[in-house]
Amino acid sequence: MNETVTPGANRAKVAAILRTIPILAYICVVFIWAGPARWPEFWSYLGFYLVTVTVFYLWLKKRDPGLLKERMHVRKDVKRWDRRIIRAYSVLLVILFLIAPLDAVRFHWSRVPPAAKWAAAAGLLSAWGVVFWAFRENAFLSGYVRIQSDRGHAVCTTGPYRFIRHPMYLAMILTVTCLPLFLGSLYSLIPAALISALFVLRTSLEDRTLREELPGYADYAARVRWRLVPKLW
Repeated sequence: MNETVTPGANRAKVAAILRTIPILAYICVVFIWAGPARWPEFWSYLGFYLVTVTVFYLWLKKRDPGLLKERMHVRKDVKRWDRRIIRAYSVLLVILFLIAPLDAVRFHWSRVPPAAKWAAAAGLLSAWGVVFWAFRENAFLSGYVRIQSDRGHAVCTTGPYRFIRHPMYLAMILTVTCLPLFLGSLYSLIPAALISALFVLRTSLEDRTLREELPGYADYAARVRWRLVPKLW
């Protein structure tokens, strides 16, 4: 049986291919600067990332194809301020990944103790655990801030959402904080700190948007008081 391929599906595939170009270019740069032997932390993280993303993609495609489709497209009703935050985040992430090899391998501007690297690895694993948990519970976990009226958007109150209102942002902040340490670069903590600040801002703005526009969220926020860290904020 022949399957009909829609223009939207073709555009999504092209976009997915285009997103891999900067990643491949960066790998080439790192290979020239560092090589596989001089920066084993990067290659181990890259392997871990590729395996987990592939498994996660296949799992989500089977479990919730609607959510996968939602995350692969940028809708017109995405909040303008969120587009700006994501652009700033993308730039800072590039800076982080450019500083890290220069610091950790090329010029050795700083040194991260092995114990700190192991602690960072544990933090990265914990962050991925939170991500998986959040995706398992929340069918409306879009990559951008918008009220998904077309998908019957409803408040998620289970899983990690019983404890904090924005577990994905906590996982993101934990990831960008631990990654420079695992890669062996203290200087790349500078863009990581700026990224963390961006996600704190995004948490606040998204929380306000959901209170104003998503039915039931204000009541949920009254029950679950903490946005990112229990007993703190």
